Formats: sequence, structure tokens, C-alpha cells
Amino acid sequence: MGAVPGESERRMLLQACLNGARDVTEHPGLSADPTLAAADAARAVAAGAQEIHVHPKDAEGRDTLDADDVARWLRALRSSCPGVPVGVTTGAWTEPDVEKRVAAIAAWTELPDYASVNWHETGADRVAASLLSRGVGVEAGIWDATGLEAWSTSPSRAECTRVLIELPDEAAEVVRRHAEGLIAHVRLDEPSMPILLHGEERSAWPALTLAVELGVDTRIGLEDTLTLPDGRSAPDNAALVRAASAFTSAS
Repeated sequence: MGAVPGESERRMLLQACLNGARDVTEHPGLSADPTLAAADAARAVAAGAQEIHVHPKDAEGRDTLDADDVARWLRALRSSCPGVPVGVTTGAWTEPDVEKRVAAIAAWTELPDYASVNWHETGADRVAASLLSRGVGVEAGIWDATGLEAWSTSPSRAECTRVLIELPDEAAEVVRRHAEGLIAHVRLDEPSMPILLHGEERSAWPALTLAVELGVDTRIGLEDTLTLPDGRSAPDNAALVRAASAFTSAS
């Protein structure tokens, strides 16, 4: 599968995924302090990232949808990265109860530019509708056939900003087959919708290089991998973005 017509004519998006659900003890570059994370984000943008995806943390370093915490993180990031779109997670682990998750989004006082919604999770349609009603873009996270089917029949499908094809920690040799299968099905439903392909751990760099080949958007950061393409530990998000930029600029 190659790039769809017109896909290669626009600049490929490289998003920095700063932290994810990782514990802050997993890497020296991770922090529960939004000011430190914001400085890290600024370095990632200087290295070539065009967007930021972040998991706001509470004081204990846990992912949260709490309005005060979300506002603190968004303000810090926007102060350090003016004009750069910032997105957050709405993963079910932040609040397993769908009613409470939707209520938390309704209580946000500072709104992200977009938020990711995992369509394999219960309540994805309600979470997406809540975000869209507040003018927040929706990234549709598709991990597997279950999520793909749920998104395909979703009333919010056509209103999504983009689809995230998210590959699990899997061997490099299965990345192409897995990714191209999901992309093909997304293209059947929404031929012109932007796609961002990324992996995690073992699949992170193979997915990124495949995204470059296919002409779709991608992301990199400490959420997805702690290592550079050569296997060395990445000192920070900027180093990962710099390595990724070498691939994207060569395409």
C-alpha cells in the first residue's frame, strides 16, 4: 500500500508524545511537574515536533482528567510552546466510570486542541461526543478489529480530526501487515481522513519508518519508546524527535 493521492503533497506531521501512562520513575526525562515537562516539550518542538500529545498528571504522577490538573499542564505547555497544538488522553484508565469520565471533560476550564479516544474502550462514543460538543478535536485511537468496528459504526466517525493507528509492542516483522490491514479498512470508511501511525516499544521505530514510507503522519516520544533507533537509551524527548526527523526529512 502506498500513499493515497495528495497525501505526499502535504508535509508529514510529526507529533511528540511526551510521557504516556508511564510511571515517572521509568526514565529521568519523565516528570509529574508540568513546568519540567513543558521545558522538555519546547526542546522537542525545537527538534522538529509540530504537535504535542501529553498525559496530564496529578501530584502523585498518575494520569488524570481533573480540571485543575489538565489546566495546569495545558497552560505550562502553551507557555513554553506557543502556537503548537496540544492534545491529551482520555484513556479509560484515567477514570474507568464512563459517566465520571464524561463529567470530568465537561468540567475542563482549559481546553486542549484535541484529545485521543480509544474506540475499543466502553463509552468511546459518549466521550467523543462530549469532546466535540466543547470544540475539542478527536483523535480516534484504533488498536484492533474491535476498535475498528466500533469506530466504523460511530456517529462521530466523520467528525474526527484524524485516526491513530496504534500498534502494540510486537515484533518488527508483523508491523507492516498489521498496520496496512488497519489502514486499508480506515480508508474504506473515510478515504480522506488523516492517519497517524505509531507503535510502542519494539514496534515504535518500525512503525515510524513505515509511516514515512506510506506518507502518513506519525509520532515519537517517551510514551512510545525509551530507546533510539540504534537501541541506546534516549536522554529525552528531543533526542527521539531529532532521530525521527532524520527519517521524515529524508522522505
